[in-house]
Amino acid sequence: MQLQPIKQSFQVQYDYQLYFTSGLFVLENQMFVNLIADYKDFEPVKLLFVLDDGVKHHHPSLIPQIEDYCKAHRQTIKYTDTLVLPGGEQVKNSDKAIESVLKGVNDNKICRHSFVVVIGGGAVIDMVGYAAAIAHRGVKLIRIPTTVLSQNDSAVGVKNSVNAFKKKNFLGTFAPPFAIINDSDFLETLEQRDWISGISEAIKVALIKDKTFFKYIADNAVALKNREMEPMQYVIYKCAEMHMHHIAQGGDPFESGSSRPLDFGHWAAHKMEFMTNYELRHGEAVAKGIALDVTYAQLVGLISEEDLQHILDVMIAIGFDLSLPVQNDDKIEQLLNGIEEFREHLGGQLTITLISDLGVKYDVHTIDMELMSKAITKLNHQFALN
Repeated sequence: MQLQPIKQSFQVQYDYQLYFTSGLFVLENQMFVNLIADYKDFEPVKLLFVLDDGVKHHHPSLIPQIEDYCKAHRQTIKYTDTLVLPGGEQVKNSDKAIESVLKGVNDNKICRHSFVVVIGGGAVIDMVGYAAAIAHRGVKLIRIPTTVLSQNDSAVGVKNSVNAFKKKNFLGTFAPPFAIINDSDFLETLEQRDWISGISEAIKVALIKDKTFFKYIADNAVALKNREMEPMQYVIYKCAEMHMHHIAQGGDPFESGSSRPLDFGHWAAHKMEFMTNYELRHGEAVAKGIALDVTYAQLVGLISEEDLQHILDVMIAIGFDLSLPVQNDDKIEQLLNGIEEFREHLGGQLTITLISDLGVKYDVHTIDMELMSKAITKLNHQFALN
């Protein structure tokens, strides 16, 4: 008897929202408790908090404030514990950090009807999101990002990851969070390099999608450098909106294909992060990666020298250092190896996103290594001594 294949197809609806506020855990602020109540209002929902130690350092009253807030709303929220873990990219290299979160989930009996609430920068949110996604095949996650980069980019996506085998984001999941909450108060205590670095992701999305948005960034470059909150909040809002729209409407939310325009500038960024032992912030590396790719785009005739210089001038005005961490031919070769590693990470055909105009993406499937090497040299010659 010949048995025929059995086939089925199904669709899963994902919904998640990004909220904006200030003073999230001030008792009078009802946003957080209302969010939990909207999920389940007939019994308290169990919450495990995970806190970036850098946030704890700059906001020493945050944990008592969270505890008081949960106590005041104990009919809706059942507080269990707050784990404090190191921030920065190194936390994604640590099995110990993942195990700490998984142990916290287990010890506090966090189930699929409970929440892990992570408060911190993009690296901590990535790592905790990965741990939450593999615990019980996925416990609910609320992200509260505290840096510019995490509020406008990394925390508003659907990816979670850690590093392994000396490769960035080698282990990871696609798992949309229950919600993201951007609290602008956390931005006020950022170091200047963290304030600036996240703007690179806004530049990225503006260059590939929205010329008008790039003009706004250019017109407000000095204001952004000087930490003016109003233009920064607009940049964060617009970047996050475009990022989420791409995920929901771009046709490939879980990145099954080869084209990943939101990774513009990232092949080099990921490699430079590794080459500097992650001393470079991700946003700083992205700025350098964008600078390199637009320089290459000019060399192959996709954009004009005038547009190239305009893009570089905007990034310099914001405060980015665009020199590359490659001081010799061996380092240049090491950086160029990042192109094949990027293809391997994606799988399938090599696809590198460039631009053919401000606000217009242009995918290529081959890279002229001699010209890319020339782009590296040209960029470093312009900025290494600045």
